[in-house]
Amino acid sequence: MILELKPRERPPMPTTRPVARARALVGYVVVLAVWIHFIGIPNDPIGVTLWLWLFTIAWNADAPRERHLDFGRDWWRPMLLFTGYWLLRGLADQTGMPIHVTAPVRIDEWFGGGTTPTVLLQHNLCGNPCDPDSAPRWYDVLLTTVYASHFLTALTIGAVLWMRNRQEWLLWMRRYVTILYAGLVIYFLYPMAPPWMASKLGVIEEVHRMTGRGWSELGLHRQSMVLMGMPNKVAAMPSLHAGIAFLIVFYAITRLRSQFRWLLLLYPVAMSTALVYFGEHYVIDAVAGAVLALLVVVGCAAFERRGERRKPEPLVHHEPRGVAGQR
Repeated sequence: MILELKPRERPPMPTTRPVARARALVGYVVVLAVWIHFIGIPNDPIGVTLWLWLFTIAWNADAPRERHLDFGRDWWRPMLLFTGYWLLRGLADQTGMPIHVTAPVRIDEWFGGGTTPTVLLQHNLCGNPCDPDSAPRWYDVLLTTVYASHFLTALTIGAVLWMRNRQEWLLWMRRYVTILYAGLVIYFLYPMAPPWMASKLGVIEEVHRMTGRGWSELGLHRQSMVLMGMPNKVAAMPSLHAGIAFLIVFYAITRLRSQFRWLLLLYPVAMSTALVYFGEHYVIDAVAGAVLALLVVVGCAAFERRGERRKPEPLVHHEPRGVAGQR
């Protein structure tokens, strides 16, 4: 079951010498930079996870080979679930279910006072009419970077937690995998045309799909390494880009105690803005993603509390009175 992920108990990693770690990390960064230059930024979950595995090896450079294999022993189940999600998501638009087009448009027109926020943002930030091939502005670079972070952030958090605290890693991965599959179920039940598709169908004004706009002059691009070619153009409701960004922040807020932790909400707000501006999602998709993230956080916490209550009480042996100390 998705909720039953469990890491094995293992002793802490051996201490790594600072010099050995520094050398290994420099080598890692160089190899990754060369990969990005010639191939692209790792994009699919399996490819990203493999690069994170290499990072843990560099971080624990002095650990024996057997201990580096611990990553694979713990992560193979999540990776299998990632693969299942990726493949099923690519099939979710092949069921013959009708594609919903007008309902999200009407809701977003209400949000935008008669015009969808996607149209408003592209007119105001890109131009009226918007030329997707025009020179990007600074905010295009920022928003494209925020959009691309979706493919890296959640798994990077998982890798850091795996190195620091396996129990926290379990809690995070449970939430992450759960939101993926919850979104997947909705994609099967409610395929929905995103703004760029609705524009092509003539339902809304002309908008463009331009998530790569900010990097168009930087020579950067994303490239899948393992899982390739399983797109689903109508996997729009809810937006898991927004949902996972909100999940990250909701989880962080419950774990951190700093008064500044609420500033983390700027991340999902920026992600949602990028999604709407670039024509990928409606505002209502991002709202649905936030609601789904909240439900996952609450549901997983309830599942874990129930599991704690069901644990058997430890057996305590009491010596009969007058017997203790006798031989």
